[in-house]
Amino acid sequence: MDCDPALPDSLVLEIFLHLPHDAVLNAGLTCRQWLAVSRDEFLWRELFYSYYRIPRSVPRHPAAVSWFREFKRLFDCIPCEEVQTLTEHHDQVLHLAFSHRGHRFSSCSKDCTVKLWDTERPDGTISLVHSCSMRQFNWGYTQFSQFNADDSLLLVSGVYLGTHHSSSGEIAVISMDNYTLLSRVRNKPYDVFGCWLNETHLISGKLHWIGNMTSCSVLWLNKAFQDIESENVNVVKRLFKIQNVNASTIRTVMVAHCRRHDNPDLLLDYEAQSQARAGAQSHKGHQHQPLLFDLGSTEYEEEEDEDEDDDDDNHKAPKLLGAHLPQATISGLDHVKQSCQNVGTTERVIEATVARMMGRAHTKAPDPTHMGPSSPGDDEDKTYLLFTTGSLTYSPHQIGIKRIMPEQMTTCGPVLGEERSSDEFFDSLDHVIDIHGHIIGMGLSPDHRYLYVNSRAWPAGCVISDPMSPPPIAEEIDLHVIDLKSLREERRSLRAHRAFTPNDECFFIFLDVSRDFVASGAEDKHGYIWDRHYNICLARLAHDDVVNSVAFSPADQELLLSASDDSTIKVWRSPRMVRLAQTPAHPQRPRNLLSSWLFRSKNATCTNSVNGKP
Repeated sequence: MDCDPALPDSLVLEIFLHLPHDAVLNAGLTCRQWLAVSRDEFLWRELFYSYYRIPRSVPRHPAAVSWFREFKRLFDCIPCEEVQTLTEHHDQVLHLAFSHRGHRFSSCSKDCTVKLWDTERPDGTISLVHSCSMRQFNWGYTQFSQFNADDSLLLVSGVYLGTHHSSSGEIAVISMDNYTLLSRVRNKPYDVFGCWLNETHLISGKLHWIGNMTSCSVLWLNKAFQDIESENVNVVKRLFKIQNVNASTIRTVMVAHCRRHDNPDLLLDYEAQSQARAGAQSHKGHQHQPLLFDLGSTEYEEEEDEDEDDDDDNHKAPKLLGAHLPQATISGLDHVKQSCQNVGTTERVIEATVARMMGRAHTKAPDPTHMGPSSPGDDEDKTYLLFTTGSLTYSPHQIGIKRIMPEQMTTCGPVLGEERSSDEFFDSLDHVIDIHGHIIGMGLSPDHRYLYVNSRAWPAGCVISDPMSPPPIAEEIDLHVIDLKSLREERRSLRAHRAFTPNDECFFIFLDVSRDFVASGAEDKHGYIWDRHYNICLARLAHDDVVNSVAFSPADQELLLSASDDSTIKVWRSPRMVRLAQTPAHPQRPRNLLSSWLFRSKNATCTNSVNGKP
């Protein structure tokens, strides 16, 4: 429809600048002039910054082609609409993990099963493929799973219940071809979780107490296929041995394969993208208050066996129902608490001093060539082992980083025990990042460039005088972003989610990162989604209880899963995908062009005959 240009374009644009985005789109349907003005780039730039309340110093996403499409991406492509609820679990669902292809995902639960699901059904729904109970192996529950690089194997981590009510962890490897169990590996403490190093080898942990508050964590490399080929072939090999002080332990290991980073999925350094450094500095001092946008309206070594575990683990069995287990493991924290009941403050100070002296005297010196910010010409691939640890108190408050060298990525090599002849006793950490709070979650970006960390902050300026009395932690969860190339924290912390349990009851809240988004669960019965580039919270996903885990499909970031204490897994898709799924398919036109042409020619001949034309 055309209309007389009674108003100049500049005046129409000025009017549109004062309208909400949906009114602008409706007004653009009036006439061609208003339609052209409603697609103006300057207009949508202003609408974008005002609606999402983004600082003007933040540039547009580098992959965006227009401000209008960028507004539409954030509004229409967020997986925030619930399309399915999976109820096959009968207890709290603790963790979700997608295969690398995105065609399967696994779920772990307090009902002690690991379930496998199919995401490629023709009707778009998700269905259960296989369920395996681990109670037959004396597990209390399953807590974590991870597919190897080619999706042929599944690592499943859980809590193993030993004799005398003892508990430690165990890792099982399951074949995806026929769902058979290939191997089982002990894992202590159980919240080390374990992880894949490559397609055929996985990492587990072992904790040994040296004193009341001093221990060492041994990280082991295990072959997934532990069938005995020869008595001279290793299936397990010690990777690192690290001293822990002040009742801390190594937990939550993960592997980052940091490639050259020449083409990262997303570059979070604004200053490298824009010349608006001065404007960014002016906003840096202001506390960020995230907004929520309504998108719905449009051994000492390897020969130690189970007997030692049973002797070390004289503690209460974990509760399998109801509240979560504390993140500080029962075999660790309760051991320390019981040991310290009859130990005075002076003895604790002496032990800490001796532990530090022993660590300095019996720890390998760090190799400066292993770490450090990558230089522009550095084309070497690096593999990092990341884990939570601590030095001031038992609560995990630091990220430890240890580089894994190429020769360490196989169990081949000297037979176990030869490394004990070395003068050094402990391995040093290559790098430590202090979060100044209780760490409750970690996740890597798809390109392994950035590490996202959930933490609950300590009070500013707090001083820890007693390692058994960590500072109180905030209810707000901060989501930190660490650049593994520069080894420094990027951006301000993301915040919107909350947690309420105290220090000694904190449990892991699993987060996940896609190309453009990051999502996390929370104790406030919701999951949250942020945009990685703009640092804004875009959606909140409701459950009936604590949300423990979220997972983006690696094949389609507009598909998200969330797992909760309400025993359900919810499937979320973007409004765009929901709209496409509801659109009826158009009938296909005839593909035989010759018969179609003959049919039209015959009709034309008949019509001419009726009209008396030749």
